[in-house]
Amino acid sequence: MEPTQQTHHIAILPTPGMGHLIPLTEFAKRLVLHHHFSVTFFVPTDNSPMKSQKAVLESLPSSINYIFLPPASFDDLPDGDRIETRISLSVTRSLPALRDSFKSLTESTRLSALVVDLFGTDAFDVAKEFGVPHYIFFPTTAMLLSLIFYLPKLDQSTDCEYRDLTEPVKLPGCVPIHVVDLIDPLQDRKNSAYKWTLHHAKRYVMAHGIMVNSFMDLEPGSFKALREDWPGMPPVYPVGPLVQAGSDRVDGCECLEWLDQQPKGSVLFVSFGSGGTLSHEQLKELAFGLEMSQQRFVWVVRSPHEEASYATYFTAQTIKDPFDYLPKGFMDRTRGLGLVVPSWAPQVQVLSHGSTGGFLTHCGWNSILEGIAYGVPLIAWPLYAEQRMNAVLLTDYLKVALRVRMNENGIVGREAIAKYVKGLIEGEEGLVIRKRMRDLKDAAAMALSQDGSSTKSLAEVAQMWSNQEY
Repeated sequence: MEPTQQTHHIAILPTPGMGHLIPLTEFAKRLVLHHHFSVTFFVPTDNSPMKSQKAVLESLPSSINYIFLPPASFDDLPDGDRIETRISLSVTRSLPALRDSFKSLTESTRLSALVVDLFGTDAFDVAKEFGVPHYIFFPTTAMLLSLIFYLPKLDQSTDCEYRDLTEPVKLPGCVPIHVVDLIDPLQDRKNSAYKWTLHHAKRYVMAHGIMVNSFMDLEPGSFKALREDWPGMPPVYPVGPLVQAGSDRVDGCECLEWLDQQPKGSVLFVSFGSGGTLSHEQLKELAFGLEMSQQRFVWVVRSPHEEASYATYFTAQTIKDPFDYLPKGFMDRTRGLGLVVPSWAPQVQVLSHGSTGGFLTHCGWNSILEGIAYGVPLIAWPLYAEQRMNAVLLTDYLKVALRVRMNENGIVGREAIAKYVKGLIEGEEGLVIRKRMRDLKDAAAMALSQDGSSTKSLAEVAQMWSNQEY
Protein backbone atom coordinates (compact mmCIF):
# COMPACT_ATOMS: atom_id res chain seq x y z
CA MET A 1 0.00 0.00 0.00
CA GLU A 2 2.44 2.64 -1.24
CA PRO A 3 1.49 6.33 -1.08
CA THR A 4 0.97 8.01 -4.41
CA GLN A 5 3.54 10.62 -5.43
CA GLN A 6 2.49 14.02 -4.15
CA THR A 7 4.41 17.27 -3.88
CA HIS A 8 4.30 17.43 -0.07
CA HIS A 9 4.01 14.80 2.61
CA ILE A 10 2.71 14.93 6.21
CA ALA A 11 3.51 12.46 8.99
CA ILE A 12 0.85 11.89 11.66
CA LEU A 13 1.35 10.20 15.02
CA PRO A 14 -1.90 9.22 16.78
CA THR A 15 -1.76 7.91 20.32
CA PRO A 16 -3.73 4.74 21.21
CA GLY A 17 -7.50 4.96 21.20
CA MET A 18 -10.12 5.10 18.46
CA GLY A 19 -11.30 8.46 19.78
CA HIS A 20 -7.88 9.86 18.86
CA LEU A 21 -7.46 8.01 15.56
CA ILE A 22 -10.81 8.75 13.91
CA PRO A 23 -10.65 12.57 13.89
CA LEU A 24 -7.03 12.38 12.72
CA THR A 25 -8.04 10.20 9.77
CA GLU A 26 -10.75 12.72 8.88
CA PHE A 27 -8.11 15.46 9.10
CA ALA A 28 -5.81 13.44 6.83
CA LYS A 29 -8.57 12.89 4.27
CA ARG A 30 -9.20 16.61 3.98
CA LEU A 31 -5.49 17.24 3.46
CA VAL A 32 -5.40 14.64 0.69
CA LEU A 33 -8.68 15.43 -1.05
CA HIS A 34 -8.65 19.22 -0.81
CA HIS A 35 -4.97 20.16 -0.60
CA HIS A 36 -3.21 17.33 -2.48
CA PHE A 37 -0.91 16.15 0.28
CA SER A 38 0.09 12.59 0.92
CA VAL A 39 0.14 11.26 4.47
CA THR A 40 1.84 8.54 6.50
CA PHE A 41 0.47 7.47 9.88
CA PHE A 42 2.98 6.15 12.43
CA VAL A 43 0.83 4.20 14.88
CA PRO A 44 2.23 3.32 18.33
CA THR A 45 0.88 0.07 19.72
CA ASP A 46 0.52 -1.43 23.18
CA ASN A 47 -0.49 -5.03 22.51
CA SER A 48 -4.18 -4.14 22.60
CA PRO A 49 -6.38 -5.42 19.75
CA MET A 50 -5.72 -3.49 16.53
CA LYS A 51 -8.52 -4.90 14.38
CA SER A 52 -10.66 -1.77 14.56
CA GLN A 53 -7.66 0.49 13.95
CA LYS A 54 -6.66 -1.49 10.88
CA ALA A 55 -10.21 -1.40 9.53
CA VAL A 56 -10.25 2.40 9.73
CA LEU A 57 -6.78 2.81 8.22
CA GLU A 58 -7.42 0.35 5.39
CA SER A 59 -10.52 2.30 4.34
CA LEU A 60 -8.54 5.49 3.68
CA PRO A 61 -7.57 6.87 0.24
CA SER A 62 -4.46 5.43 -1.39
CA SER A 63 -2.49 8.62 -0.71
CA ILE A 64 -2.62 7.78 3.02
CA ASN A 65 -0.15 5.14 4.14
CA TYR A 66 0.31 3.70 7.64
CA ILE A 67 2.97 1.93 9.64
CA PHE A 68 2.35 0.17 12.95
CA LEU A 69 5.31 0.69 15.27
CA PRO A 70 6.49 -2.28 17.38
CA PRO A 71 4.48 -2.76 20.58
CA ALA A 72 5.65 -0.87 23.64
CA SER A 73 6.06 -2.94 26.78
CA PHE A 74 4.26 -1.98 29.99
CA ASP A 75 5.32 -4.96 32.07
CA ASP A 76 7.04 -2.68 34.57
CA LEU A 77 3.95 -0.58 35.28
CA PRO A 78 1.93 -1.19 38.44
CA ASP A 79 -1.57 -2.58 38.13
CA GLY A 80 -4.18 0.12 37.89
CA ASP A 81 -1.86 2.73 36.39
CA ARG A 82 -3.99 5.37 34.70
CA ILE A 83 -4.49 5.34 30.98
CA GLU A 84 -2.92 8.79 30.43
CA THR A 85 0.36 7.31 31.69
CA ARG A 86 0.13 4.34 29.35
CA ILE A 87 -0.77 6.55 26.38
CA SER A 88 2.21 8.82 27.02
CA LEU A 89 4.59 5.91 27.49
CA SER A 90 3.33 4.29 24.29
CA VAL A 91 4.93 7.27 22.52
CA THR A 92 8.13 7.68 24.52
CA ARG A 93 8.91 3.96 24.34
CA SER A 94 8.29 3.98 20.58
CA LEU A 95 10.66 6.85 19.83
CA PRO A 96 13.58 4.66 18.60
CA ALA A 97 11.30 2.88 16.13
CA LEU A 98 9.70 6.19 15.16
CA ARG A 99 13.15 7.69 14.52
CA ASP A 100 14.07 4.83 12.16
CA SER A 101 10.79 5.09 10.25
CA PHE A 102 11.03 8.88 10.18
CA LYS A 103 14.54 8.70 8.71
CA SER A 104 13.35 6.44 5.90
CA LEU A 105 10.42 8.73 5.17
CA THR A 106 12.53 11.88 5.01
CA GLU A 107 14.89 10.15 2.57
CA SER A 108 12.09 9.30 0.14
CA THR A 109 9.60 12.19 0.45
CA ARG A 110 9.41 15.95 0.96
CA LEU A 111 8.18 15.89 4.53
CA SER A 112 6.48 19.17 5.41
CA ALA A 113 5.34 18.51 8.99
CA LEU A 114 4.81 16.05 11.80
CA VAL A 115 1.38 16.20 13.42
CA VAL A 116 0.85 14.57 16.83
CA ASP A 117 -2.22 14.45 19.01
CA LEU A 118 -2.60 15.81 22.53
CA PHE A 119 -0.39 13.18 24.25
CA GLY A 120 2.27 12.92 21.54
CA THR A 121 4.55 15.87 22.30
CA ASP A 122 7.63 13.75 23.03
CA ALA A 123 7.74 12.94 19.32
CA PHE A 124 8.68 16.58 18.74
CA ASP A 125 12.26 15.57 19.57
CA VAL A 126 12.40 13.25 16.56
CA ALA A 127 10.98 15.90 14.23
CA LYS A 128 13.55 18.43 15.48
CA GLU A 129 16.41 16.03 14.68
CA PHE A 130 15.34 16.08 11.04
CA GLY A 131 14.44 19.75 10.86
CA VAL A 132 10.74 19.04 10.36
CA PRO A 133 8.15 21.48 11.83
CA HIS A 134 5.91 19.84 14.43
CA TYR A 135 2.27 20.54 15.17
CA ILE A 136 -0.48 19.34 17.49
CA PHE A 137 -3.90 18.15 16.38
CA PHE A 138 -6.10 18.74 19.42
CA PRO A 139 -9.08 16.38 19.05
CA THR A 140 -11.40 18.04 21.55
CA THR A 141 -12.50 21.49 22.71
CA ALA A 142 -10.84 24.91 22.65
CA MET A 143 -11.92 25.17 26.28
CA LEU A 144 -9.77 22.18 27.23
CA LEU A 145 -6.87 23.60 25.22
CA SER A 146 -7.20 26.77 27.29
CA LEU A 147 -6.93 24.66 30.45
CA ILE A 148 -3.80 22.97 29.09
CA PHE A 149 -2.26 26.38 28.39
CA TYR A 150 -3.14 27.47 31.94
CA LEU A 151 -2.03 24.29 33.73
CA PRO A 152 1.67 25.16 34.28
CA LYS A 153 0.64 28.43 35.95
CA LEU A 154 -2.05 26.69 38.00
CA ASP A 155 0.49 24.07 39.10
CA GLN A 156 2.97 26.73 40.26
CA SER A 157 0.42 28.85 42.08
CA THR A 158 -1.47 26.09 43.91
CA ASP A 159 -0.20 24.00 46.82
CA CYS A 160 -3.28 21.91 47.54
CA GLU A 161 -5.15 19.38 45.46
CA TYR A 162 -7.29 21.20 42.92
CA ARG A 163 -10.37 19.40 44.23
CA ASP A 164 -9.89 21.33 47.49
CA LEU A 165 -10.16 24.72 45.79
CA THR A 166 -13.31 26.62 46.73
CA GLU A 167 -13.59 28.76 43.59
CA PRO A 168 -14.23 27.62 40.01
CA VAL A 169 -11.38 27.77 37.50
CA LYS A 170 -11.87 30.80 35.27
CA LEU A 171 -10.22 30.70 31.84
CA PRO A 172 -10.28 33.55 29.33
CA GLY A 173 -13.28 33.28 27.04
CA CYS A 174 -14.73 30.24 28.84
CA VAL A 175 -17.53 29.63 31.31
CA PRO A 176 -16.30 28.97 34.89
CA ILE A 177 -15.39 25.33 35.52
CA HIS A 178 -16.00 23.81 38.94
CA VAL A 179 -13.00 21.78 40.06
CA VAL A 180 -15.00 18.55 40.19
CA ASP A 181 -15.53 18.95 36.43
CA LEU A 182 -11.83 19.28 35.57
CA ILE A 183 -10.30 16.47 33.54
CA ASP A 184 -9.55 13.22 35.35
CA PRO A 185 -5.73 13.56 35.53
CA LEU A 186 -6.09 16.82 37.45
CA GLN A 187 -8.07 15.19 40.25
CA ASP A 188 -4.95 13.64 41.84
CA ARG A 189 -1.71 15.61 41.60
CA LYS A 190 0.31 12.76 43.12
CA ASN A 191 -0.61 10.35 40.34
CA SER A 192 1.73 9.84 37.38
CA ALA A 193 -1.15 10.72 35.05
CA TYR A 194 -1.10 14.27 36.42
CA LYS A 195 2.67 14.49 36.00
CA TRP A 196 2.40 13.35 32.38
CA THR A 197 -0.39 15.81 31.65
CA LEU A 198 1.68 18.65 33.10
CA HIS A 199 4.71 17.44 31.12
CA HIS A 200 2.79 17.67 27.86
CA ALA A 201 1.25 21.02 28.80
CA LYS A 202 4.73 22.51 29.26
CA ARG A 203 5.76 21.21 25.82
CA TYR A 204 2.78 22.70 23.95
CA VAL A 205 4.75 25.94 23.63
CA MET A 206 7.21 24.02 21.39
CA ALA A 207 4.57 23.36 18.70
CA HIS A 208 4.62 25.42 15.53
CA GLY A 209 0.81 25.47 15.59
CA ILE A 210 -2.23 23.69 17.02
CA MET A 211 -5.22 22.52 14.99
CA VAL A 212 -8.39 22.13 17.07
CA ASN A 213 -11.33 19.88 16.20
CA SER A 214 -13.89 22.57 16.92
CA PHE A 215 -15.14 25.65 15.09
CA MET A 216 -15.40 29.39 15.65
CA ASP A 217 -19.18 29.60 16.04
CA LEU A 218 -19.16 26.78 18.59
CA GLU A 219 -16.58 28.36 20.93
CA PRO A 220 -16.06 31.96 19.79
CA GLY A 221 -14.94 33.25 23.19
CA SER A 222 -12.39 30.47 23.69
CA PHE A 223 -10.87 30.85 20.23
CA LYS A 224 -10.68 34.64 20.56
CA ALA A 225 -8.90 34.27 23.90
CA LEU A 226 -6.53 31.60 22.58
CA ARG A 227 -5.39 34.06 19.92
CA GLU A 228 -5.23 37.18 22.10
CA ASP A 229 -4.74 36.25 25.76
CA TRP A 230 -1.95 33.66 25.70
CA PRO A 231 1.26 35.44 24.60
CA GLY A 232 4.07 33.10 23.61
CA MET A 233 1.77 30.19 22.81
CA PRO A 234 1.55 28.70 19.30
CA PRO A 235 -1.07 29.91 16.82
CA VAL A 236 -4.37 28.03 17.04
CA TYR A 237 -6.40 26.94 14.01
CA PRO A 238 -10.03 25.77 14.35
CA VAL A 239 -10.51 23.07 11.68
CA GLY A 240 -13.62 21.17 12.87
CA PRO A 241 -16.05 19.63 13.12
CA LEU A 242 -14.16 16.66 11.67
CA VAL A 243 -16.44 13.64 12.08
CA GLN A 244 -17.01 10.45 10.18
CA ALA A 245 -19.31 11.06 7.26
CA GLY A 246 -22.51 9.05 7.05
CA SER A 247 -21.52 6.05 4.97
CA ASP A 248 -23.87 3.86 2.97
CA ARG A 249 -26.64 2.30 5.01
CA VAL A 250 -25.72 -0.90 6.81
CA ASP A 251 -27.79 -3.59 5.12
CA GLY A 252 -29.83 -5.74 7.46
CA CYS A 253 -29.17 -3.53 10.47
CA GLU A 254 -32.01 -4.22 12.91
CA CYS A 255 -31.88 -0.82 14.63
CA LEU A 256 -32.12 1.12 11.35
CA GLU A 257 -35.02 -1.03 10.17
CA TRP A 258 -36.72 -0.48 13.54
CA LEU A 259 -36.17 3.29 13.26
CA ASP A 260 -37.82 3.25 9.83
CA GLN A 261 -41.09 2.30 11.56
CA GLN A 262 -41.04 5.09 14.19
CA PRO A 263 -42.48 8.63 14.03
CA LYS A 264 -40.19 11.49 13.12
CA GLY A 265 -38.03 12.78 15.98
CA SER A 266 -39.55 10.39 18.53
CA VAL A 267 -36.63 8.10 19.47
CA LEU A 268 -33.90 8.60 22.07
CA PHE A 269 -30.56 7.05 21.10
CA VAL A 270 -28.67 5.84 24.19
CA SER A 271 -24.97 5.07 23.81
CA PHE A 272 -21.94 5.53 26.04
CA GLY A 273 -19.33 5.04 23.33
CA SER A 274 -16.84 2.26 22.75
CA GLY A 275 -15.31 2.57 26.22
CA GLY A 276 -18.26 3.65 28.32
CA THR A 277 -19.51 1.20 30.94
CA LEU A 278 -21.86 1.56 33.90
CA SER A 279 -22.06 -0.34 37.15
CA HIS A 280 -24.66 -3.11 37.34
CA GLU A 281 -26.79 -1.01 39.71
CA GLN A 282 -26.66 2.00 37.39
CA LEU A 283 -27.47 -0.16 34.38
CA LYS A 284 -30.64 -1.35 36.11
CA GLU A 285 -31.65 2.20 37.05
CA LEU A 286 -31.18 3.30 33.45
CA ALA A 287 -33.35 0.43 32.23
CA PHE A 288 -36.13 1.28 34.68
CA GLY A 289 -35.82 4.99 33.85
CA LEU A 290 -36.20 4.38 30.10
CA GLU A 291 -39.21 2.18 30.81
CA MET A 292 -40.81 4.76 33.12
CA SER A 293 -40.35 7.56 30.58
CA GLN A 294 -42.61 5.78 28.07
CA GLN A 295 -40.50 7.31 25.28
CA ARG A 296 -39.18 5.33 22.33
CA PHE A 297 -35.49 4.42 22.56
CA VAL A 298 -32.61 2.57 20.92
CA TRP A 299 -30.15 1.55 23.63
CA VAL A 300 -26.66 0.23 22.91
CA VAL A 301 -26.05 -1.78 26.07
CA ARG A 302 -22.68 -3.09 27.21
CA SER A 303 -21.87 -5.52 30.00
CA PRO A 304 -21.34 -3.62 33.26
CA HIS A 305 -18.13 -3.40 35.23
CA GLU A 306 -17.86 -3.12 38.98
CA GLU A 307 -16.44 0.36 38.62
CA ALA A 308 -16.66 2.25 35.36
CA SER A 309 -13.59 4.39 34.73
CA TYR A 310 -11.29 5.75 32.05
CA ALA A 311 -9.22 2.58 32.47
CA THR A 312 -11.96 0.73 30.60
CA TYR A 313 -11.28 2.89 27.55
CA PHE A 314 -9.06 0.20 26.04
CA THR A 315 -9.61 -2.82 28.27
CA ALA A 316 -13.38 -3.13 28.49
CA GLN A 317 -14.55 -6.24 26.70
CA THR A 318 -17.96 -7.82 26.53
CA ILE A 319 -17.41 -10.79 28.84
CA LYS A 320 -21.04 -11.85 29.05
CA ASP A 321 -24.24 -11.26 27.14
CA PRO A 322 -25.24 -7.75 28.27
CA PHE A 323 -28.91 -8.74 28.14
CA ASP A 324 -28.24 -10.93 31.19
CA TYR A 325 -27.79 -7.79 33.31
CA LEU A 326 -31.11 -6.14 32.44
CA PRO A 327 -33.99 -6.22 34.94
CA LYS A 328 -36.18 -9.28 34.76
CA GLY A 329 -39.03 -8.77 32.29
CA PHE A 330 -37.59 -5.50 30.92
CA MET A 331 -37.33 -6.76 27.36
CA ASP A 332 -40.94 -8.00 27.37
CA ARG A 333 -42.34 -4.86 28.99
CA THR A 334 -40.61 -2.51 26.54
CA ARG A 335 -41.17 -4.57 23.39
CA GLY A 336 -42.39 -2.17 20.71
CA LEU A 337 -41.45 0.85 22.81
CA GLY A 338 -37.70 0.42 22.54
CA LEU A 339 -34.93 -1.64 21.01
CA VAL A 340 -31.91 -2.91 22.92
CA VAL A 341 -28.78 -3.50 20.81
CA PRO A 342 -25.80 -5.39 22.26
CA SER A 343 -22.44 -3.59 22.29
CA TRP A 344 -22.52 -1.67 18.99
CA ALA A 345 -24.74 0.27 16.58
CA PRO A 346 -23.91 2.37 13.48
CA GLN A 347 -23.97 5.65 15.42
CA VAL A 348 -23.69 8.07 12.49
CA GLN A 349 -26.53 6.36 10.65
CA VAL A 350 -28.69 6.34 13.78
CA LEU A 351 -28.07 10.02 14.54
CA SER A 352 -28.78 11.02 10.95
CA HIS A 353 -32.05 9.06 10.85
CA GLY A 354 -35.21 11.17 10.80
CA SER A 355 -36.80 9.24 13.65
CA THR A 356 -34.00 10.05 16.09
CA GLY A 357 -35.03 12.94 18.34
CA GLY A 358 -32.46 12.83 21.13
CA PHE A 359 -29.09 11.40 22.14
CA LEU A 360 -28.12 10.29 25.65
CA THR A 361 -24.34 10.42 25.44
CA HIS A 362 -21.22 10.00 27.57
CA CYS A 363 -20.01 13.32 26.12
CA GLY A 364 -17.06 12.01 24.17
CA TRP A 365 -16.17 14.84 21.82
CA ASN A 366 -16.52 12.76 18.65
CA SER A 367 -20.05 11.79 19.69
CA ILE A 368 -20.92 15.38 20.57
CA LEU A 369 -19.73 16.64 17.19
CA GLU A 370 -21.75 13.92 15.45
CA GLY A 371 -24.82 15.00 17.41
CA ILE A 372 -24.21 18.60 16.38
CA ALA A 373 -23.61 17.67 12.75
CA TYR A 374 -27.07 16.05 12.60
CA GLY A 375 -28.84 18.52 14.89
CA VAL A 376 -29.76 16.01 17.62
CA PRO A 377 -30.39 17.45 21.14
CA LEU A 378 -28.49 15.81 23.97
CA ILE A 379 -28.68 14.39 27.45
CA ALA A 380 -25.18 14.73 28.91
CA TRP A 381 -24.00 11.81 31.06
CA PRO A 382 -20.20 12.22 31.34
CA LEU A 383 -18.11 9.30 32.59
CA TYR A 384 -14.36 9.92 32.34
CA ALA A 385 -11.45 11.88 30.78
CA GLU A 386 -12.54 15.39 29.72
CA GLN A 387 -16.22 14.47 29.41
CA ARG A 388 -17.37 16.49 32.46
CA MET A 389 -15.79 19.59 30.93
CA ASN A 390 -17.56 18.81 27.67
CA ALA A 391 -20.82 18.58 29.59
CA VAL A 392 -20.16 22.03 31.11
CA LEU A 393 -19.71 23.45 27.61
CA LEU A 394 -22.92 21.81 26.39
CA THR A 395 -25.11 22.83 29.30
CA ASP A 396 -23.69 26.04 30.79
CA TYR A 397 -22.52 27.73 27.59
CA LEU A 398 -24.19 26.25 24.50
CA LYS A 399 -27.37 25.19 26.35
CA VAL A 400 -28.05 22.29 23.97
CA ALA A 401 -28.16 19.51 26.56
CA LEU A 402 -29.73 18.40 29.82
CA ARG A 403 -27.09 17.18 32.28
CA VAL A 404 -27.81 14.24 34.56
CA ARG A 405 -27.04 14.64 38.26
CA MET A 406 -26.10 11.80 40.59
CA ASN A 407 -27.69 11.27 44.00
CA GLU A 408 -25.78 10.96 47.27
CA ASN A 409 -24.93 7.35 46.39
CA GLY A 410 -23.31 8.29 43.08
CA ILE A 411 -26.25 6.92 41.08
CA VAL A 412 -28.63 8.60 38.65
CA GLY A 413 -32.00 7.30 39.80
CA ARG A 414 -34.73 5.93 37.59
CA GLU A 415 -37.19 8.75 38.33
CA ALA A 416 -34.60 11.36 37.39
CA ILE A 417 -33.73 9.48 34.20
CA ALA A 418 -37.37 9.28 33.19
CA LYS A 419 -37.71 13.02 33.78
CA TYR A 420 -34.65 13.85 31.64
CA VAL A 421 -35.80 11.61 28.79
CA LYS A 422 -39.39 12.81 28.75
CA GLY A 423 -38.27 16.43 29.06
CA LEU A 424 -35.92 16.19 26.10
CA ILE A 425 -38.24 14.33 23.73
CA GLU A 426 -41.57 16.03 24.43
CA GLY A 427 -41.02 18.78 27.03
CA GLU A 428 -40.84 22.55 26.53
CA GLU A 429 -37.16 22.64 27.47
CA GLY A 430 -36.53 19.98 24.85
CA LEU A 431 -38.12 22.17 22.19
CA VAL A 432 -35.82 25.07 23.07
CA ILE A 433 -32.76 22.81 23.05
CA ARG A 434 -33.81 21.33 19.70
CA LYS A 435 -34.00 24.79 18.12
CA ARG A 436 -30.55 25.75 19.45
CA MET A 437 -29.13 22.48 18.16
CA ARG A 438 -30.58 23.09 14.69
CA ASP A 439 -28.80 26.45 14.67
CA LEU A 440 -25.53 24.75 15.67
CA LYS A 441 -26.02 22.17 12.93
CA ASP A 442 -26.27 24.97 10.36
CA ALA A 443 -23.21 26.70 11.84
CA ALA A 444 -21.21 23.46 11.67
CA ALA A 445 -22.12 22.96 8.02
CA MET A 446 -21.19 26.57 7.29
CA ALA A 447 -17.79 26.18 8.99
CA LEU A 448 -16.90 23.35 6.62
CA SER A 449 -18.39 24.95 3.49
CA GLN A 450 -16.16 26.24 0.71
CA ASP A 451 -15.86 29.69 2.29
CA GLY A 452 -16.34 28.56 5.89
CA SER A 453 -14.12 29.51 8.80
CA SER A 454 -12.68 26.01 9.37
CA THR A 455 -12.11 25.46 5.65
CA LYS A 456 -10.15 28.72 5.46
CA SER A 457 -8.25 27.88 8.63
CA LEU A 458 -7.13 24.49 7.30
CA ALA A 459 -6.24 26.09 3.96
CA GLU A 460 -3.99 28.51 5.84
CA VAL A 461 -2.16 25.60 7.47
CA ALA A 462 -1.91 23.71 4.17
CA GLN A 463 -0.50 26.78 2.41
CA MET A 464 2.09 27.17 5.15
CA TRP A 465 3.17 23.55 4.75
CA SER A 466 3.25 23.85 0.96
CA ASN A 467 5.62 26.79 1.25
CA GLN A 468 8.18 24.87 3.33
CA GLU A 469 11.68 25.22 1.87
CA TYR A 470 14.10 22.33 1.56
